[in-house]
Amino acid sequence: MSGQTEEWPVPGSGIGAAAAAPAAAAPATTAVPEVPGTAIPSPSIPPDVATVRSVQSAPPVNGTPVGQGAVRSTAATGPGTVLGNRYRLVLRVGSDLSAGAEFWRAEDTILQRDVGVTVLRRLPADEADEDPEGTARAGEMIVRALRSGGFEHPGCARLLDVLAAGSPGVPSDVLGAAVTEWVADHSLTEAVAGGLIKPLRAARMVQQLASAAEEAHGRGLVLGTDHPQRIRVTRDGRAQVAFVLPRPGLTPEDDVRGLGAVLYTLLTSRWPLSGSDAARAGLPSPERDEQGAPVPPSALRPGVPVELDAVCTAALGSHAAAGPAVGRVHTAAAVNRMIGEVVLEDDRGAIFPPEHDGVPAEPGDVWQNKTRRAAPQEPDRRRKLLIGLCVLGAGVLVVLGYLGVQLGAMFGESSGPAIVVGDNAAGAPPPTTPGGPAASVAVSGVSLEVYDRTGDRDNAVDVGRAVDGDPATSWSTFTYKQQLPALKPGVGLMASFASVEQLSRITVQSPSAGTVVEIRSAPSADADLSETQLLTTQTLASGTTTISLADSQPTQHVLVWITKLSGGGDANVTQVDELTFYRAGL
Repeated sequence: MSGQTEEWPVPGSGIGAAAAAPAAAAPATTAVPEVPGTAIPSPSIPPDVATVRSVQSAPPVNGTPVGQGAVRSTAATGPGTVLGNRYRLVLRVGSDLSAGAEFWRAEDTILQRDVGVTVLRRLPADEADEDPEGTARAGEMIVRALRSGGFEHPGCARLLDVLAAGSPGVPSDVLGAAVTEWVADHSLTEAVAGGLIKPLRAARMVQQLASAAEEAHGRGLVLGTDHPQRIRVTRDGRAQVAFVLPRPGLTPEDDVRGLGAVLYTLLTSRWPLSGSDAARAGLPSPERDEQGAPVPPSALRPGVPVELDAVCTAALGSHAAAGPAVGRVHTAAAVNRMIGEVVLEDDRGAIFPPEHDGVPAEPGDVWQNKTRRAAPQEPDRRRKLLIGLCVLGAGVLVVLGYLGVQLGAMFGESSGPAIVVGDNAAGAPPPTTPGGPAASVAVSGVSLEVYDRTGDRDNAVDVGRAVDGDPATSWSTFTYKQQLPALKPGVGLMASFASVEQLSRITVQSPSAGTVVEIRSAPSADADLSETQLLTTQTLASGTTTISLADSQPTQHVLVWITKLSGGGDANVTQVDELTFYRAGL
């Protein structure tokens, strides 16, 4: 599938019946009715989950009450929008088109903390559809979220608040939103971007997620594990459902397939379910056999135990359209039990050296490779260390010499003529540096972050390597099977300085020849691309490329916007070893 800018699905694709008019409020002990947008709380909702605001309180639009043919504003909700007068949207990190949902990192402006927000968007209107804007579907999803308010498990981010369409502070293009704790560390894509994960570690990462699915299914709930951008990985290495409001038609068997898909991705770095979801998350799809099923993980990498092969195959086959159900699992409890047995067996066998799985031993592993030698110190790092020590020693000598001269002049007798400061001295030219009076120096203390408005930020955890002063470390984009702008319009690096700087040039050290970059000034680090100003365009060569900014205006934020990646075919990627900004000399 060719990746394009995300568009919402064509109306009429299975969305439910038209939204009913809001029902009158009932006592707090009444069960939540199947009517979208009601303000009746469920007895099972914990006190910290805010009661959904009633649609009845929404003001009329163009003189017509909401839900009775009102014409709503088409203004799009985006970064900076505040929902419910409390949650400010900061960065969109993904979307689930089948649910009409967007996933955002947001800020709770009252408690000053990050939260995750799932936003249900109004769909393009189609008069031929019974529910042209998706209001009925959104109402059903909001009611289901309310009923899951009392569910808490380490495998799911905790639900904090639910907002219904028409509530105070909810824009007209939003049909509802759910607020959860923010899982701060990695998306599923970022978790596998750094290289292969040990198979047993991958199993342990999925164990809590499988346990959460089992408990949720026992309560009549579903989690939505079948979408890669709903899953994030916590700092302690647990796969967790980070965004709620799955589509209404989701079943427990879809969650079972999702558990198999998450484990498959951690083992192979490939998402085995929807190809469009995989492309949107920046993950490749796996190879498939004659029946269209993904090949086992052991066919893509060495050392995957046959037990984990069986878990993936059995879980992913649980929703097959035809054929006998031999070798498949249909419940999250079965998946959780199979993974638990694999982990328990690994714990029992810890006294024996493990089979080589293609991944080097980690420092905390019991079994280490005795033949492995300590990694030699990098020559560049040694050279830089020696240069730094020499410079430090020279600086100390200069300071000591200066102090000696000052002390001698203060306490000693002067034997030479007096120094006369007159017109000649005043008219003497100032000393010059080798670079001349207009020489430039590198800007220090540069803050760098990945700028991507369409989804997961490419290798965001490694972005600091591009400004750490060490060309031996680097940052790179994801590897895309198609050239930009097929999947996204571009990928950027937003540099921010401590104060406004007048730049003279930028140098980019990169081996990715053919990469095309635009240098743009930005009013803020989170500004939209349309708010930035193009300064110049440059094609990178292999090595160091110097980009002149002689005619630029002072700025505090500079965007290096990549519009074409290096490479070709199905391997398009750009690597940046070092990015240096030079201040114009005075």
